Amino acid sequence: MTTETRTTCPYCGVGCGVIATVGDDGQVSIKGDPDHPANFGRLCSKGSALAETLGSDGRLLYPEVRGARTDWDGALDLVAETFRRTVAEHGPDSVAFYVSGQLLTEDYYVANKLMKGFIGSANIDTNSRLCMASSVAGHRRAFGADVVPCSYDDLEHADLVVLVGSNTAWCHPVLYQRLAAAKAARPEMKLVVIDPRRTATSEIADLHLPVRADGDVVLFNGLLAHLAETGTLDHAYIAAHTNGFGEVRAAVSGLSIADVAQQTGLPTVAIRRFFSLFERTERVVTCYSQGVNQSSIGTDKVNTIINCHLATGRIGRPGMGPFSLTGQPNAMGGREVGGLANMLAAHMAIENPSDRERVQRFWGSPVIADRPGLKAVDMFEAVADGRIKALWIMSTNPVVSMPDADRVRAAIEACPFVVVSDIEKRTDTTRLAHVLLPAAGWSEKAGTVTNSERRISRQRPFRPAPGEARPDWWQLAEIGRRMGFADAFAWTSPDEIFAEHAALSAFENDGDRAFDIGAHAKIEAEAYEALAPFQWPQRSGEASAERRFFADGRYFHLDARARFVAVRSTAPSRVSADFPLVLNTGRVRDHWHTMTRTGRSARLSAHTAEPFAEMHPLDAAEHGISDADLVELSGENGARVVLRALLSDRQTRGSVFVPMHWTGETASLGRIDALVAPVTDPVSGQPASKHIAVAARRYAARAYGFAVSARRPEGLGTVYWASARADGGWRVELGFDEAVADWESWARRVFGIPAEAEIARYVDLRSGDCRIAFFAEGRLLAALFISAEPVAVSRSWAVSQLSCAHTDAAKRPAIVAGRPGADRPDTGAIVCSCFAVGVNQIAAAARKGCRSVEAIGAVLSAGTNCGSCRSEIGRIIDATQTLAAE
Repeated sequence: MTTETRTTCPYCGVGCGVIATVGDDGQVSIKGDPDHPANFGRLCSKGSALAETLGSDGRLLYPEVRGARTDWDGALDLVAETFRRTVAEHGPDSVAFYVSGQLLTEDYYVANKLMKGFIGSANIDTNSRLCMASSVAGHRRAFGADVVPCSYDDLEHADLVVLVGSNTAWCHPVLYQRLAAAKAARPEMKLVVIDPRRTATSEIADLHLPVRADGDVVLFNGLLAHLAETGTLDHAYIAAHTNGFGEVRAAVSGLSIADVAQQTGLPTVAIRRFFSLFERTERVVTCYSQGVNQSSIGTDKVNTIINCHLATGRIGRPGMGPFSLTGQPNAMGGREVGGLANMLAAHMAIENPSDRERVQRFWGSPVIADRPGLKAVDMFEAVADGRIKALWIMSTNPVVSMPDADRVRAAIEACPFVVVSDIEKRTDTTRLAHVLLPAAGWSEKAGTVTNSERRISRQRPFRPAPGEARPDWWQLAEIGRRMGFADAFAWTSPDEIFAEHAALSAFENDGDRAFDIGAHAKIEAEAYEALAPFQWPQRSGEASAERRFFADGRYFHLDARARFVAVRSTAPSRVSADFPLVLNTGRVRDHWHTMTRTGRSARLSAHTAEPFAEMHPLDAAEHGISDADLVELSGENGARVVLRALLSDRQTRGSVFVPMHWTGETASLGRIDALVAPVTDPVSGQPASKHIAVAARRYAARAYGFAVSARRPEGLGTVYWASARADGGWRVELGFDEAVADWESWARRVFGIPAEAEIARYVDLRSGDCRIAFFAEGRLLAALFISAEPVAVSRSWAVSQLSCAHTDAAKRPAIVAGRPGADRPDTGAIVCSCFAVGVNQIAAAARKGCRSVEAIGAVLSAGTNCGSCRSEIGRIIDATQTLAAE
């Protein structure tokens, strides 16, 4: 008997509904929920592959103290006593929680209550600080509350959508699908993409503006000046519903298009076209994401965007408004319960004495934090200098994801007491923990999440948690009880926590606070289990409905008016003669955060299996770098990384893009945040992860390698390696400072090859090329390809050999040849992860007459599921046609 469970995807802030089906044999299949209003059945490549990420190998299954297994009572008693003693001896600010947008709202609520209301410190911050803190700060400055005014259907109602610092096609793929479908249905709809890189999102754009790093403030200030000069302002709206326009008008006065061009690096003709589109189009939605937020002037960027919408009255109505696209699945839920160090629960303000008194009275807590706590970067600085002596890290990997990551690692390593709760046993951060607590993961835990359009959805379990893993809320509540606060942490299930959270949102709230879900304040287990997705606010007595903020022109400042924020900041100059390139970090299409989930899927790793540095070919030539070379990037802090060079004219001159997913577990020198300086926005505290000065040079390895192995490689000991799961085993890229004298012995040690294994080999003493394959019982155990230059081997074909039978010894030399025979076509590098379609298949279909993405989809299915690969398919078709013409 199969069972179906409606739940929510654990990846980005789109918050897609998912239906998980568990068969009689325990096998799980995943499909999009056609009834969920976020995605209407669509899923991206990551969501489609969720069932492939549920294996228990590598899971943290039992509590551990200093590497030894213990029971829950022993671990929890130690944590509670250590935190209690540390607070007693050094004060409440000597302890801290660093939490995650991967937590459910109920987890977040308990953590916030324990730290701010019972320990008495606001030292609880979240990796969401790295994601959307500048949006929160901008909203609070402009609106008086952290409110996202738009809904997803505004994207379909808009006549102009402006995407700023958002590679939506890869980072919010389902929203991109909705945009692409709306544009196809209404060709008159326009899309402008503002991004230093020409990303996959740009493929459907009517205009791409490759703005210089941090040039957004000048661009939108220039837009506002243009709107004022062309009579586009809504003076009635400004007078009735806003304050501060005079200061903003003065700040942008005299800013010419020539000035904007000079400071942004954009052609004047492109600037004029953008300004004209915005001027002539009433229904405009401006979506922004990490390219705006992750900046030392991120909050100012947010406010310049909001200023343009306020000045034209284009907010609060269908198809218009500023729209922050949240990165994480529950960053919004964390904001609702005060998960940031400078907030209180239910969107109340920690700096407001009345709000503090109200929350303390509701909780019945002995204390309440009376000032903001340490934001993420400052928190780890306090760990480094000893002010924080006990730290609990939950569901995140700061040793990889924080700026100045090497310093963060050293700080955690030196901290007297570190607790880490996670689902994975092997991460860069869990290695440093004194206490490890096994957490329940997606598919195992129950709670709620809130997406970018303020829609609250259930996450429901459909599998038991392995070993002794427990939900995060349960762990936190147990600590609260053991610290002496039993009555306040007496919940037995997450529905009770959600009801308390909802009740607090409505407590003494007569409409002056935006966040109110009081309709659910008395929810019980059965109703919680059946809870359908709903958009807040939903006040007591109200039915669930689609809601758009500010339709009445009323905001959440005391005078009910919005605030214009005058911004004069300009893009800071970071590069120098020694560090001449601007590093921009971000995501790739098929991976998520530090790959603790997506890295489990061989299919998701097939598209991008190693960390890379994307550079413009002319920049690469100046630094002596060729495509597929290894490249070393170094930062002003002395840190360095070694990555594969990817040359592309889609990259802006003077800049380099590197994804942020690779860790010390998946690559030797791929932790890119080690190069990111701890520079933050002064208002939001969000780090500037997209404007870092770096130097680049070719890394001349003595030997290069590629290998496939049925077993995970261990003890590689090379200057460069990057490993990824593959069907039937693992794949690994290699770079060596010195050639190895005996490659066979090296391979036997690294890949665990038994002495009795059969061998096929090829060695060229002149060139240094060496190829060795090991077999046992008709299966390939491992194949190693070594060359003096980057190895020219068909990766996808080599990987496929791990799953093939190799009983005919006469055919085994084909393995060391590194390419298939004529009867076994090579698919090439994977382009479509959803259907495992390779570049060679697409090119072959194009040569046979498939001249459009749709035609390729009809023949190969590529591009017909999540759509994230459609732009890449289009480029392959174009390249194939160009070669044919030549």
